[in-house]
Amino acid sequence: MQVAIIGAGPLGRWLALAAARAGYSVTLEDVMPSNLHHAHEYLRRQLGPEALPSVTFVSTIEEAVREADLAIDCVPDELESKLEIFCLLDRMAPPRTILVTPTKNMSIADLASCTYRAEKCVAVAADVGELTGAGSTEILIRTPPQVQPGTVSTAQDFFERLGFAVQVQEDRWQV
Repeated sequence: MQVAIIGAGPLGRWLALAAARAGYSVTLEDVMPSNLHHAHEYLRRQLGPEALPSVTFVSTIEEAVREADLAIDCVPDELESKLEIFCLLDRMAPPRTILVTPTKNMSIADLASCTYRAEKCVAVAADVGELTGAGSTEILIRTPPQVQPGTVSTAQDFFERLGFAVQVQEDRWQV
């Protein structure tokens, strides 16, 4: 499975590392060259040169999601950023791509309704600390009402392979 991670800050770097260690092929994107450089150095130190080829570094979302089965945004947890990234991912990723967003503050039902693939959207109700191992090993995946069972199982399998105990819940925040 091909995983695209959008944003090479601390969360993006950690997710890229965890996904590569779990055997996924990863594309890590950031528009800031310095973030990609820091991510490359971090992953080289953590994975070693022989494992680093499982991670590709790119500077555009279009390159990142071209072959993605799962796309995870690591942009700030604020409405404008999430809406913008979801619209870009929806437009640029293949129809099969599942969109995942870490958020504690927003409704995945509302975010998914802004896409043409609401049935392929999920949220991880966690913050950076919880996802990077500084917090709990349990996470909650929230889904919009129209989510496909295959979307849920793919997202759940991904996070379980990263070492999390996953619970799934339909988003009840929709207005």
